[in-house]
Amino acid sequence: MNILSLFEHIKVFVFDIDGVLTDGMLHVQEDGELLRRMNIKDGYALQLAVKKGYHVWVISGGLSTASMRRLNNLGIEEVHIGVKDKLALLKEKLAAVKIGPEQVLFMGDDMPDIAALEYCGLATCPNDAAVEVANIADYISPIKGGAGCVRDVIEKVLKINKHWE
Repeated sequence: MNILSLFEHIKVFVFDIDGVLTDGMLHVQEDGELLRRMNIKDGYALQLAVKKGYHVWVISGGLSTASMRRLNNLGIEEVHIGVKDKLALLKEKLAAVKIGPEQVLFMGDDMPDIAALEYCGLATCPNDAAVEVANIADYISPIKGGAGCVRDVIEKVLKINKHWE
């Protein structure tokens, strides 16, 4: 099977933040504030996917309000932080838009993502994901978390569907 055929019918993108949209490193400031780093190329792809009518959701166990603001500024309205059960929230969101899991690309990098990855039609991860995640992924991006792996998968879907510009 051609791996790119898995990307053709995607209507919903779901991403974790730490380790996917960021490199997973936290810079701890003196006041205890945690700083994360995001890739501008991922940002371009995210806003283009929204503009082209794809659902783009972020579901994270972390509590980064700064990341939430950045993603909201890219046009992503569905940014959920502090989520304890990612699969339950994902099922709820899919029921609301009447889309089946087979049309969902989920990108995660660590143990809390496994249930949601197994549920979705296209399980993806960055190339530095935990081994347990890589073992169940349909596609492992050649790019690390926070370094453009999000753009990698969005670009594939948009190019196959002639929505890339």
